[in-house]
Amino acid sequence: MAQDIRELFKDDEAKHEKMPENHQERFLKKLDKEMPIVSKSKFNWMRIAASVVLFIGLGFGAFKFFQPQVQGDNPTETTLTETVETKTLGDISPGLKKVEDYYLASINLELSKMKYTPETKDLFDGYLLQLDELDKEYKRLSAELTESGPSELTVNALIDNLKFRLNLLYRLRDQLKTLNASDSITEEVG
Repeated sequence: MAQDIRELFKDDEAKHEKMPENHQERFLKKLDKEMPIVSKSKFNWMRIAASVVLFIGLGFGAFKFFQPQVQGDNPTETTLTETVETKTLGDISPGLKKVEDYYLASINLELSKMKYTPETKDLFDGYLLQLDELDKEYKRLSAELTESGPSELTVNALIDNLKFRLNLLYRLRDQLKTLNASDSITEEVG
């Protein structure tokens, strides 16, 4: 049953008919008539609009990234700083990173536990000013660590700064407990 296809064509050669002249040209004309070629415009306006939006976004991002930052609370004080990566205790050694992370986590935990009320506003404000001063000193020490490299004095000063901040928050917590206890006694008596 299986026949070689070449054998079939040998027998069929005698019957082979020629295609009519201009057959291919007529076929192409009919094809063009049914499916005309649509010419696309050279400019696709959506692509141009997308490119413009992209360039504007990149330009704005670059402007914000390379713009110098102003530090300080006083607007007349315009000290410009470069964006320089400062080293922290974690950059020196993994052991110091654990110490720094412990103190920072404890500080944040203590801050989150405290409840701010209008009666304790003055107390909070005083402690927050002291915490702000310690934070500025910590940043100054980190800059010193970056500039002059790690030294025992700088590392100890950074750790002491974190200890002072945590101890300050513990004192604030104790004073708030004392204040709340005295308020509750006053309410009971009154």
